[in-house]
Amino acid sequence: MGMSTLQNLDPVAGTFLPAVEPGETVIERRRGWRALNVAEVWSYRELLFFLAWRDVKVRYKQTALGAAWAILQPVLMMVAFTLLFKGLAEVDTGAIPYPLFVYIGLLPWTFFANSLGSASMSVVESERLITKVYFPRLLIPFSSVGAAMVDFAVGSIFLVGLLAVYGIFPVWTWTLVPLFLLGFMLAALGAGTLLSALNVNYRDFRYVIPFLIQFWMITTPSIFLDLTKSSMSPETLALLRCNPLTGLIAGFRACLLGTAIAWGDVAWGFGLVAVLFVAGCYVFRRMEASFSDVI
Repeated sequence: MGMSTLQNLDPVAGTFLPAVEPGETVIERRRGWRALNVAEVWSYRELLFFLAWRDVKVRYKQTALGAAWAILQPVLMMVAFTLLFKGLAEVDTGAIPYPLFVYIGLLPWTFFANSLGSASMSVVESERLITKVYFPRLLIPFSSVGAAMVDFAVGSIFLVGLLAVYGIFPVWTWTLVPLFLLGFMLAALGAGTLLSALNVNYRDFRYVIPFLIQFWMITTPSIFLDLTKSSMSPETLALLRCNPLTGLIAGFRACLLGTAIAWGDVAWGFGLVAVLFVAGCYVFRRMEASFSDVI
């Protein structure tokens, strides 16, 4: 038995490996924990950027208003919530003007909802790309969340102007905004990645997802209510805090307005989104081997 033959022997399985020519790349299935290969995803970062940019262009292709829709969505919802809750229900937000209060909550929620909706359908809509070339499949739902970041940035421009109109100017807590943005991104990545994988094998999810987003918004009352002034029972408030966005949105609003941040709720929210992110990536990687066959 020659030296070259011995070099092709797998010492673990006891079988011979196929010969690999210099410069060739062999793609093999990995075993065990493989939720997120950071090095592999990072090596394809340019592809991630181009996929996200493609999603941005497709979203606003042949639209008259273009990126202005990123502002109109939360603004129109802000008007609706103001008329409903402030005009009819007389919701108490203290010294904070209600339009500003609700817009700060709607901005990250709109980012999350748009990311979740597009990411959950991203794998099914990328059928031709998946079946023709190899790349980390996680880039597909990740790019959908990256595209929604453009909408968040555009909507933030209007938010800064709204803060100035109401006489609220930068304070040191504004430096915490990237921290909360990271939390919203992890929530969108985790839920979007999980649903995108499930949507491949179970097409019922395309009908479940719109309902899920509506239900999730209703169970995130920190968007339109100040829970510290709410008459809800302690049990109901504890149940609502099981939603990670409840504490994150309240904390995001507090850091912009310079008010007290409920760090306990924020820490709980970050813990939940971290678990959601890991679970979403794990389920995705476990199911992605069958994408080309099922899709």
